[in-house]
Amino acid sequence: MSVKEKNIKDVISQLHQMKKGQGAQTMRKQLIFLGPPACGKGTQTNRLAEYLNLPHVDTGSLLRAEIQGQTPNGIVAKSFIDKGQLVPVELVASIIKDRLSQEDCQNGYILDGFPRSLEQAEALEEMNAEINGTDGSDFRAIYFDLDQEVLISRIVNRRSCSACGEIYNIKFHPTKVEGICDKCGGKLTQRKDDNEETAKARFETYFRETAPLIDFYKNKGVLKTINANGSIDEVWERILEVIK
Repeated sequence: MSVKEKNIKDVISQLHQMKKGQGAQTMRKQLIFLGPPACGKGTQTNRLAEYLNLPHVDTGSLLRAEIQGQTPNGIVAKSFIDKGQLVPVELVASIIKDRLSQEDCQNGYILDGFPRSLEQAEALEEMNAEINGTDGSDFRAIYFDLDQEVLISRIVNRRSCSACGEIYNIKFHPTKVEGICDKCGGKLTQRKDDNEETAKARFETYFRETAPLIDFYKNKGVLKTINANGSIDEVWERILEVIK
């Protein structure tokens, strides 16, 4: 092989490597977060969405918009949420699919609050297959592991802004001015279902319906577990380690 031919071959090889690298960079990053109520998913996923420049798809916010709009779907969803039960999968899946199909999710998404059952997990796989087509994706399920006693304390002390939805905790993450949102100045409120009795019902529902997802994603080789005990910044550093 002549020197010229070798140089041409090297250039072609480099172009192939560059193409592979570009493909890896444009691969959709699809992240879901698992964990019991009040484990800190909402706070961390908001921060991660900004860090990765990906849309934060919060199932709770989508459902609350339906409820506040008093749509037929919202009325049905509220009847389940108030009892600490899961919203029917068909209703949630329809709302989620519409959101993930929007243009801002073309490079990936951060999904919080879905799936919450094996049935929902299977529905999400179907959605992703339809959305991704033949393109690849970097899918990971991140599980927040946290003690139940800490979780109950977080729930009963949780408050949210009535204007922007920002979440606080009067014990672990209080606002600078009591009862006032640091972000927008709105008034903080306590959700009707943020009480110990409903919290226990939600835990029973979680361990019955949602906990099996841990094994589901572990068997697929996409599960990452982090210790969610600790400060917001400590948990944040652990998240950054598992999304590399």
